Amino acid sequence: MSDQWLRKRAILNALQQGEFVSGEALATKLGVSRAAVSKQVSSLEEYGVDIYSVKGKGYKLATPVSLIDDQRLKNAIKGRCFYFDEIVSTNAFMLSHVNELSSGDVCVAEYQSAGRGRRGRTWVSPYGCHLYTSIYWQFSQGLAQAMGLSLVVACSLVTALRELGVDGIGVKWPNDIYLNRKKLAGILIEMSGQADSECDLVIGIGMNLSMSAAQADKIDQPWSDLSGLEQTIDKTELMIKLQAQLVKDLSLFQTEGLKVFQQRWREVDLFDGKMIKLIMGEKVEEGICCGIDEQGAILLKQNDQIKAFVGGEISMRPL
Repeated sequence: MSDQWLRKRAILNALQQGEFVSGEALATKLGVSRAAVSKQVSSLEEYGVDIYSVKGKGYKLATPVSLIDDQRLKNAIKGRCFYFDEIVSTNAFMLSHVNELSSGDVCVAEYQSAGRGRRGRTWVSPYGCHLYTSIYWQFSQGLAQAMGLSLVVACSLVTALRELGVDGIGVKWPNDIYLNRKKLAGILIEMSGQADSECDLVIGIGMNLSMSAAQADKIDQPWSDLSGLEQTIDKTELMIKLQAQLVKDLSLFQTEGLKVFQQRWREVDLFDGKMIKLIMGEKVEEGICCGIDEQGAILLKQNDQIKAFVGGEISMRPL
C-alpha cells in the first residue's frame, strides 16, 4: 500500500467516530503539516468521500466509510484474494488474469475509477462507501453450462444478507437485488474464452452500503443501502460470507444446473404471482410472473398459458 493511501486511511480511521476532528489533531496524529492534511482530505473528496469541513471545528464524515480488513479476509476465505484501494474495475482486473486464476478466487476494491453495470451503465463507486468485488469461475462445457448463472448469484447474495440479519431483501429478474423495493445491488457477468468449450467467467457485484447525498444525485433510479439497519454490517464479514455462499452455490449449479434453484428463486422473487410487463424494444408482454425455467427465462401466465421469455435486452416492470 502506498504512503498516500496509508495517510488517507489514517485520516478516515480518525474520523470514524462520527465527531469533528481538528486539522491540528489530524496533523499531529499523522506526523505531517496541516496543509498536508488539507490536501489529503481534498483528495479523498475527489474519490467520492463526503467530508464536512467547518472552520474552527475541523473535519467530519458525512456518512460512514467501511474499509475491508484485507488480512482477515485473506485468512478466512479459500482461494486467492486480490485487494486494492484503487482500481479501474475489479472485473477488468480478473479478466486480464484468467490464466492465473482458480474458481472461487476474488478481487475486492475500495474504489473503481470505471465501474460498470449492465448495458454499459456506470456504477457509482465512491471510495470505501460500498462493496465492489468480482469472483472468477471456470465452466468446462462452455457458455451453455452457465445459462441462468446471474440468477444463482442473486440467490447467493440474498442468502448471505439474510444470514447477517438483513430483512426486506429480494430479487427482481434477471439479477437485481432489492432492499425495501429499491435497488441495493447489481451483477455484471463477463466472459473470456470460447462460448462452446472451456470458458472463463468473471462475476462482478456492486452493493450499496452507505450512500451520501452527493453520490445519490448521480443515480437515476430508486436506490437503497445498508446504512439504515439497526445493526451495522461489517463489510469484511459480509465479503467472507458472500464468497463462501457463492462457492457453495456455483459448485452446485455447475453439477446440477438451474433446476435446483428454481424454487429458491421463487421464494425470494419480489414479483412472484404479481402482474408485470416485459419491455422488449417496442414490444410489450403482460402477464402474471410465475418464476423461471431451467434456462433462466422468466415465465409469464397469459390467458391460462405459461410462456417463457429470455434475452439480454428485456426489461421487467411491475404493473
